[in-house]
Amino acid sequence: MWTLSGFADEISPDVETQCVVAAELGLTHIELRSAWDVNVLDLDADQRERAAELLRRHGLRVSSIGSPIGKISVDDDFDAHLARMRHAASVAQLFEAPYIRVFSFWVPDGTDPAASRDVVLRRMAALTEVAAAAGVVLLHENEKGIYGSTPQRCVDLVESVGSPHLQVAWDAANFVQVGVRPFTDGYAQLRPYLEYVQIKDAVAGTGEVVPAGHGDGEVVETIRALRADGFDGFFSLEPHLGAAHSLGGFSGPELFTEAWSAFTAILHAEEVPYR
Repeated sequence: MWTLSGFADEISPDVETQCVVAAELGLTHIELRSAWDVNVLDLDADQRERAAELLRRHGLRVSSIGSPIGKISVDDDFDAHLARMRHAASVAQLFEAPYIRVFSFWVPDGTDPAASRDVVLRRMAALTEVAAAAGVVLLHENEKGIYGSTPQRCVDLVESVGSPHLQVAWDAANFVQVGVRPFTDGYAQLRPYLEYVQIKDAVAGTGEVVPAGHGDGEVVETIRALRADGFDGFFSLEPHLGAAHSLGGFSGPELFTEAWSAFTAILHAEEVPYR
């Protein structure tokens, strides 16, 4: 039984609206990235409690904290960022989220990512130590422009750090946008570490983000392989159908519902049970 979730701030900045739409779609979980246009890590104590109460009221749990951890340059100060990671861990514990989404640092434009490998690995190991101490798992997302933007470097990260508290979040659209055929080029390498799937598709020729199955993200092939492998985890809708920016994206209720419909249609066609 696969579990659907979603970046609820793609529905609306307002948390109650997020919860209403998510619950109407039958979701039992959301991915918490921002609330009332405030990043999840910048919410004050009252806002965190208010968000938690709204989630409880609508019968929703948090699958992952959609943090911006790792979305700084390899040249930026890390001490302050490590402190922010400790805060992210406490936020995950507050919302009883088993996962925190992270990234592996922007590398300078025009440089070989290999030149940043050592510093990235040291930083990822330090972030993972914080996660391990807090009892949560970091999910590395293959964002464009960071060290781990390709399947090979994602594998390098998780194998080099070598901790069960650092695993892979699969984002097919991001792979497409860096010239990777997600299933063909990445699935076999990443499957041992694949813990969480973000549902986003894209067109190879333009990079345009589209609903699942409408692009070149090889979504159906990936779904079939995960079913055959016995995968049992979260699939988090991250449509980006309305707008995208450095810290996330937006779709609105109608486009978010369109993204949900496109993905669940694939699940129905492939006879995959979900909740």
